[in-house]
Amino acid sequence: MISLELNFNVLTRDLSHYLENQVKVGLFGSGVGLSLVLGFSAAYACYYLISVAKKPQLIAGGKKFYQFLKDQCPVVSETYYPTFWCWESRVQTLLRPFVTAKPRVCYRNELIRAPDGGQISLDWFDNDESVSYPDPSTRPTVLLLPGLTGTSRESYILHMVQQSRDLGYRMMLANYLGRKGRETCLKGVVVFSAGWDVFECTASLEKPLDRFLFNSYLTSCLQASVDRHRPVFEKLYDIDHVMKAKTIREFDERFTSIMFGYPTNDDYYRDASPIHRLKSVQIPMLCLNAADDVFSPNHAFPVEMVRQNPHLALLITCHGGHIGFLEGLWPRHNTYMDRVFRQFTKAVFEQGSSLRDL
Repeated sequence: MISLELNFNVLTRDLSHYLENQVKVGLFGSGVGLSLVLGFSAAYACYYLISVAKKPQLIAGGKKFYQFLKDQCPVVSETYYPTFWCWESRVQTLLRPFVTAKPRVCYRNELIRAPDGGQISLDWFDNDESVSYPDPSTRPTVLLLPGLTGTSRESYILHMVQQSRDLGYRMMLANYLGRKGRETCLKGVVVFSAGWDVFECTASLEKPLDRFLFNSYLTSCLQASVDRHRPVFEKLYDIDHVMKAKTIREFDERFTSIMFGYPTNDDYYRDASPIHRLKSVQIPMLCLNAADDVFSPNHAFPVEMVRQNPHLALLITCHGGHIGFLEGLWPRHNTYMDRVFRQFTKAVFEQGSSLRDL
């Protein structure tokens, strides 16, 4: 049995570390944050440090990539201290858009017309004031692909633009990316809160509480996108039937899988699950997931597949929710996810040559 004295010493050390590293980004950067933390009961402080604040688990397919991350991205070895008053996964997920600040970003939009009549919209942040890379021809470019209903105005996207701006990089946001294998110009990839198995993701979101909090809202967002283009779609699909969908699965069965020509919705979900694409990854890719993400249940994380590909690494935190990862007493600015993005992007651009021939 571990002695009470040892437990107390460990808790004291971790609590001191938390205060030292997190209070300085607390409420208005003042002693208010310190007063709040010191006002915890001893029992809650112990529970927080033992059950909530833990180091993430790093899994990599090869020693070379693993060591690269350990050396160049210290964030992968740091204890993640989720914001104590909203560490629960659903709260993290729901509050992030409202709690975090939205940095001001001015984009330059570019429309590319596809041969089939469609168009691809790109939002550029050129960063012409970059001091590190004043020559546009040598300025590194970061490509961002938002999530299912995301746009270039999402708070987490704006924070990544800000991180890239500080590093001197330019940004491009799109919703399409061609597959070129080793011929791609990409030097590395970082993925956040991926839903690895769509079957498991939809099943998780159909649980009563998660259906109420997330599924119905996301379904309505997808329906709104379709309804905006009703004059075009109603010639091909039963839009009234689509608008009666209550879940994402029903929406996909009535619209998405049909639009993309899949025989069944199961065929679409099988093809849309990233877990089946991991074997073909040929450039360094770091994936961050939270074990409590209701959008991507941890039992579906591709741990064994990651271990079989030297180009892959999976970073798993105990908490963080879906695109949450809030930290600090008042998480207005950088999150744990933002720090992972910044350190990995900088490492790939500046030290990526060491990752050749993984």
